Amino acid sequence: MIYPLIKSLLFQLDPETAHHQVMQTMKHILNSPLKALVQVKTNDLQLKPITFAGLQFPHPVGLAAGFDKDGLLYPHWSSFGFSFVELGTVTPKPQIGNPKPRLFRLPEDQALINRMGFNNHGVQALAHILAAKSPDCIIGGNIGKNKDTPNENAVHDYTECIDHLAPYVDYFTLNISSPNTPGLRDLQEKNALQALLHGVMQHVKHLPIQRPVFVKIAPDLELNAVAEMLDVFLQEGIQGIISGNTTLQRSGLKSPDILTAEAGGLSGKPLAQRSTELIRFITRESNMQLPVIGVGGIFSADDAQAKLDAGATLIQLYTGFVYQGPSIVRNILKNIQY
Repeated sequence: MIYPLIKSLLFQLDPETAHHQVMQTMKHILNSPLKALVQVKTNDLQLKPITFAGLQFPHPVGLAAGFDKDGLLYPHWSSFGFSFVELGTVTPKPQIGNPKPRLFRLPEDQALINRMGFNNHGVQALAHILAAKSPDCIIGGNIGKNKDTPNENAVHDYTECIDHLAPYVDYFTLNISSPNTPGLRDLQEKNALQALLHGVMQHVKHLPIQRPVFVKIAPDLELNAVAEMLDVFLQEGIQGIISGNTTLQRSGLKSPDILTAEAGGLSGKPLAQRSTELIRFITRESNMQLPVIGVGGIFSADDAQAKLDAGATLIQLYTGFVYQGPSIVRNILKNIQY
């Protein structure tokens, strides 16, 4: 495969610069006759559709939020074999995010650390892009609050994003678990969570277009706190959980201290075990009433199978896609049982 050579060149660049260059290059290729050269073929595989929250997914492998915040490669993500993609996190107003550098590679751990801070062009810009073209796969809208919005007013940020995106996305994910927006994770506390979700779900009920609502949770939560959250999710009618976001934990890493000490959320291989344990807990504790999308440390078919065996219905890739390249999607689909 050519990807190891491409990766070796990209890994000589600053991670954020490399990401932007890849995205811009792929945008040009996917809008040209060269598109066939980068497409991941899956039509020869025996794939079964999956129903999740009333939506039918062609297969269980999707792309996690954060990779294409502003829909730059919309609507081409199925060219890489994905059955769904989650765009965002997007906020009502544009944000430049945290100061650079804010994205770091940890190759020895097959991991990334990011403290991006919800950098995005704003929800109206994303809605404009989505309105211009028809999707080629299931589209999720991952939404958050602006940094300067107090938590007590957060519901208005989430509902504003919902209003703009509802005509164009298939589901919403409320991001209340990024560690890179000060105070955001406080919205996972039971009372704050109940107030937020009640406001959001009451708003959604009155929309002309109904969309399921999921919540993305942090892997750093104690299990008793997760159990409390599950009760709130069931009470308020949340239709799915994404487990989980990046972690603040740094234990057991092999990379130099100068890297592991960087602030931000850690993703990749070190997150795999905790993510799987959390999926298993959610499935058992909710008596399978809350379907789960598993994300965190998926680099192979075995990693994906572990998430599915723990109770996830769908899975999402992010860091594994960076390290393994587009072939990871086909490799997983070819070798998993679901």
